[in-house]
Amino acid sequence: MSADAAVLAELIRRLPKAELHCHLDGSLRPATLMELSTARGIGLPAATPDALATWMRVDDARNLEEYLARFGVTLAVMQSAAELERVAYEFVIDAALDGVRYIEARFCPALNVRDGLSLADVMDAVFRGLARGEQESGTVARVIVCALRSFPWPHAMEMAELAVAYRNRGVVAFDLAGGEIGNPAEAHALAFDYARAANLAVTVHAGEGDGAGSIAQAVHRCAADRIGHGTRLFEDPTLEAYVVDRRIALEVCPTSNVQTRVAHTFAEHPLGRYVSLGALATVNTDNRLMSGVSLSDEFRHCATQLRFSADTLATLALNAFDAAFIPWPERQGLRATAARDIETWLTDARQIMGMTV
Repeated sequence: MSADAAVLAELIRRLPKAELHCHLDGSLRPATLMELSTARGIGLPAATPDALATWMRVDDARNLEEYLARFGVTLAVMQSAAELERVAYEFVIDAALDGVRYIEARFCPALNVRDGLSLADVMDAVFRGLARGEQESGTVARVIVCALRSFPWPHAMEMAELAVAYRNRGVVAFDLAGGEIGNPAEAHALAFDYARAANLAVTVHAGEGDGAGSIAQAVHRCAADRIGHGTRLFEDPTLEAYVVDRRIALEVCPTSNVQTRVAHTFAEHPLGRYVSLGALATVNTDNRLMSGVSLSDEFRHCATQLRFSADTLATLALNAFDAAFIPWPERQGLRATAARDIETWLTDARQIMGMTV
């Protein structure tokens, strides 16, 4: 890394950030994955954490489904309470070290019960880890419970019920994830009806593996407050305008989208279009391990490859605090502090980025 690149990297690390789209089971430390796999007697095709990180990073997936296949490796070591607590704790600590002040950890608890844990056991272990990480780092962490598109509809209802049951423990929303093609969101509409009737926020992965029609289902049938990815929203300009007008937030994950070929290159990613339209766009990692990025890396790519100014980066950072699912009194406090510190950050950033980008 050149001197200028190092200066830019440190500058962006100092930018106060919030992350709204980050999968717990896609964000393990390589060293932890290796250690937990060894303890379980699971062989891995790498001898060091760095080599494992390279193997886990999916740079040439033919589609979303191929990208998602790596989750079998991480889920194999997330089946005990101790494993879940450790992964959740490190999830928060790593975010804090990256300048992230608020993060929403999303995962599907139904995938963590193979060894006999109950859903309650899973939730309790994750909350213990998040709470310990929050206490040590100051980074606030909350949970989004995911259902999977490819599972039968009763599964989604069970996950929605679980999310509602734990809303007072730190669950802030319900989500639908997984491969879109052949698995329409409307098949799980009853689960979203249940969550919304309980006044729980909802987000839906859409426009990642399928087109704008998938986003339309998320918006109009599931009444999504936010859209996970939303990359192909531009395919329907009328829907695009609706999403912008209604301030439905976009949880954009640029590197992941390039990996799954939703965007051919970072420079061709439609995030710039959405920013120019005034969309409530946010920047996220999706999966730190599989995408091999931190949130600071994503912002740095926005600066260097999309040529975003310091002011645009600041707007994107504030958008995430605005769109966070944490209750309003807490969100208001987090945003006010972030806005103040971002204003200070901009004083240095405008000068430094003018010289390095």
